[in-house]
Amino acid sequence: MNPAACILGCSGLSLTPQERALFRDADPWGFILFARNVADPAQVRALTHELRDAVGRADAPVLIDQEGGRVQRLSPPHWRRYPAAAAYATLGQGAHEMAWLGARLTAGDLQPLGITVNCLPVLDLAHKGAHDAIGDRAYGASLKTVAALGRAACEGLMAGGVLPVLKHMPGQGRARADSHKALPVVEADWEDLERLDFAAFRGLADMPIAMTGHVAFSTIDSARPATTSEAVITRVVRQAIGFAGLLISDDLSMDALAGTLGERAEQARRAGCDIALFGGGDLAGSTAVAAAAGRLEGLSLGRARDALARRAISVEPFDAPAARARFEAAFAGHWAP
Repeated sequence: MNPAACILGCSGLSLTPQERALFRDADPWGFILFARNVADPAQVRALTHELRDAVGRADAPVLIDQEGGRVQRLSPPHWRRYPAAAAYATLGQGAHEMAWLGARLTAGDLQPLGITVNCLPVLDLAHKGAHDAIGDRAYGASLKTVAALGRAACEGLMAGGVLPVLKHMPGQGRARADSHKALPVVEADWEDLERLDFAAFRGLADMPIAMTGHVAFSTIDSARPATTSEAVITRVVRQAIGFAGLLISDDLSMDALAGTLGERAEQARRAGCDIALFGGGDLAGSTAVAAAAGRLEGLSLGRARDALARRAISVEPFDAPAARARFEAAFAGHWAP
């Protein structure tokens, strides 16, 4: 049977018997880790093995948000810190190389742990007056800068055997509210959105995975955020941006969405999300999402298989200590670990 069209989280540092039974029966496509699931390298390796063992698939993806800056699930003392995206643009001509190198070093942290997907890069443009939920997580306000540094980050991750996730499609940089707490409504006209926000993603439409944003666009669908809007996913994500890869929802637990968790999963899938993501880690929520998301089939199944096929299993030799020294030297005076 095909896996369920969902990504689920777990509650702690190892699986409870109830979680193991749920994952065995529901068979989610993948999993996502948060800080609550992380103690030290040996523990994380054991947990990723346990998750895959529960579903009986050695290639089941394990995701994490390891952006750097404010959003970094792996932290000292066991892992190095990385700068927020905005710091790269301060480097001038060296920004592209360091964005690649930062992502490659991050992949070197993740891949040995069994983490195969990183929710990076953030391709939202930094707009004045927007809520700081994005803030320095954006590479900047320039379309050219965001697209170039985002591509460098994608290529750095993939060189290290980790798949990138473009977020938050089709653009959350204008949001004046935090989607964790409320539904942001963007009122910009189509022309401005298509020329700037959507264009940042269009330049990376060849990447394997993208994540939706819980943001409503009044000129397209004022009632529903992108995650649950068929109009946004069809007209913008698939057509205007031209993204043909695997589309996963942002976390369904956020207050920008309405309805029960099961209803949110069903709405996201009906709108065109290939995968419904719920990272809450509670059994009732995970059970509801898995049941409502249904099974991967058709185009969604093909996109999921194609995405996993893009991951490099054999990673080229890489002198991590020398690269890290060069990386940290480049940021002298701008950022320190």
